[in-house]
Formats: sequence, structure tokens, C-alpha cells
Amino acid sequence: MIELMKRKAFTSVALAAMAAATFTLPGVDGAAVLAQSAMASASEQLAPSGAAQEAPAAELVPETPVFVSEPVVQPLPEPSETPVLTEAGSLSELVGMVDTAAPMGEELRCLAGAVYFEARGEPLDGQLAVAQVIVNRAGDTRFPASYCGVVRQKGQFSFMRGQRMPKIRKGTAAWTRAVAIAEIADKGLWESEASDAVYFHAKYVRPAWSRRKTRLAQIDTHIFYR
Repeated sequence: MIELMKRKAFTSVALAAMAAATFTLPGVDGAAVLAQSAMASASEQLAPSGAAQEAPAAELVPETPVFVSEPVVQPLPEPSETPVLTEAGSLSELVGMVDTAAPMGEELRCLAGAVYFEARGEPLDGQLAVAQVIVNRAGDTRFPASYCGVVRQKGQFSFMRGQRMPKIRKGTAAWTRAVAIAEIADKGLWESEASDAVYFHAKYVRPAWSRRKTRLAQIDTHIFYR
């Protein structure tokens, strides 16, 4: 009932204000101003005293997280254009693929020098077997832990002059082959018949220690043991 009376009062006030504006002001703009003022006044009368007119706050509704399970795809590396040496069809072909002009460190020079002096007259598989023995010794705790240490070990290689290696004729095909064989043995690019051998001797001698070792192979003039 009270609300109905308020609405009637609002209507009466608004109509009175509009009528007054029509008869007292010559311009339409003035009438509009008065009408808006009267409407605002009437609205204030209807609003409860002390109540603030605020817009309702928007309600924030959290979204439910969605988990998408997808496989992680690891990008594959680009194929290398460098030829793979182990694709060679024979040891001879592999030797021809090795870059023997590349700079060598001291360790590889010691390995190649041992192949050159000990087996340069042997077939390639015989040269590789000699190199394999040196590689195996360097990895065996019973021997020095480097190629140079193995080659320089006292009483092991007859071509050594104390701790020094004789001069090598480096412009020869024999040296080029020895370098290639050393590189192949060092990187394990070709399987040798000597496998895990750590001893060898020429076939025209028979040292006493050979009776206590396991014979693995004979390649040309050398016999290999572990």
C-alpha cells in the first residue's frame, strides 16, 4: 500500500513539473531540463533513505581446467652429410676413406709409428691386429694407460731405441697406411681378428710366456694371445 502511494506521488510530481515547464519556459530545451530535474527528484523520493544505489557486482565463476594429454614429439636431428666410415665394404676400402692428411696428436703418432715399424710389411688385417694389441693394452690396468706409454714400455718393442722411436719416412705409402690403420683402431671402426689380444710375437720365435697364454689368431707372420 505504501509502495502504491509512493508511485502515485511520483507520477503527480512528474506531471506537475512537466506542466510547469511547458507554461513557464518558452523553449523546449528549458522544459526538458525541468522535466529531467523533476524525474530525478521523484526518484530520490522513492529510494529508501540512506540506501546506496550500486550496480550488482559481477560474479566470477572459475573455469574448470581442461587437461589435454598429447604425446611429446622429439624432433629428429638432421642427417649428417659426413660419410660414415664403417659403411666400407672391406678394410682396404676403409683405409682409403680415412683422411690421413688431418693433423695427428702425439698418441696417434705413437700408435701409427708402432704399426709402421712392427707391421708395415704385413697385410692390412695384420697391421690392424698389431694396432689392436696396443689399444687393448692402453685399456688394461696391467699396462701403461696411453699408446705412447705402451710403445715406450721397456723390452716390449724391438724397434724402439730406449724411449725414442726411429725416424719415420712420412712421405711413403707405408706411412699413409699406418696412419689410416691407427685411426681405424683408435676409433674401433673395424673389427680385428686379434679381438681382445694383449700379446703377440713373430711366428719364427717361441717365447716361454706364450705357453701360459690363450692363442687367438695367427695373421701372416704374427701370432696373437690374451
